[in-house]
Amino acid sequence: MPSLDDYKGRTPAWCPGCGNFSILKTFKEAMVELGLAPHQFMLVSGIGQAGKFPHYLKCNTFNGLHGRSLPVATGFRLANNKMPVFVVSGDGDCYGEGGNHLMHGIRRNLNIKYFIHDNQIYGLTKGQGSPTTMEGMPTKNLPYGVLSNQLNPLSLAIALNCTFVARGFAGDQEQLKYLIKEAVNHEGFAIVDILQPCVSFNKVNTYEWYKQRVYHLDNTYNCQSRAEAFAKSLEWGDRIPTGILFKCRRPLFEEKIPFIQDTPLSSQPFDISKVGKTLQEFFV
Repeated sequence: MPSLDDYKGRTPAWCPGCGNFSILKTFKEAMVELGLAPHQFMLVSGIGQAGKFPHYLKCNTFNGLHGRSLPVATGFRLANNKMPVFVVSGDGDCYGEGGNHLMHGIRRNLNIKYFIHDNQIYGLTKGQGSPTTMEGMPTKNLPYGVLSNQLNPLSLAIALNCTFVARGFAGDQEQLKYLIKEAVNHEGFAIVDILQPCVSFNKVNTYEWYKQRVYHLDNTYNCQSRAEAFAKSLEWGDRIPTGILFKCRRPLFEEKIPFIQDTPLSSQPFDISKVGKTLQEFFV
């Protein structure tokens, strides 16, 4: 069985009090409880404070370009559809630079788990407004407040019929661990949006601000009703729901590719002569 020591990586360089610390701790605990060893999955990240996440773990990892985590994760998943593939991004990396890839990742429904560290600010580049920054909130480069409407990522995901949509809070590690484990065990594209305070550049959405507003969805809530989930996703402000907002089953993208059903592409024999034959066709 894997242990927490198996996951020990570099010492994090995040600011003291950053919500990323509790996400890192919770993620490692979830992997251990799921019985996943570091070599048994792939973790892809982009750019940003959340993008540093794999540096502080021991695991298979690919740290790519800003907003381009999903194309890399898609390649890994299609090359080896027997290995779990996880993605970690910040709200800017995922919903800003990577927004187009997110929409098509949901549409394709690959079996990828996407964990978004949503601190509602660009932390690495020192406090610019992100897509999830609340309208009117002043930032370092927008002293008169953010002019754009705040993106609602969960409403977007549910509108696109994403098969697993959840929201967690970095200050509630037990629920967050449950959501991570549920996402990993789910068959299909899964999003866990994690509300994460940035103690340096977001002085509005603090731990106390969230604690006064977040609440757990209870057993009376039907996460399989898309209409109910969409209505619930619009709830933001004085009350912010956390938990699994929506869950459904759609055919996986991988299930539609017949030649990887029995043997992953990475394990299939490779014949270099066939590559040469294919290339010759371009010169005929």
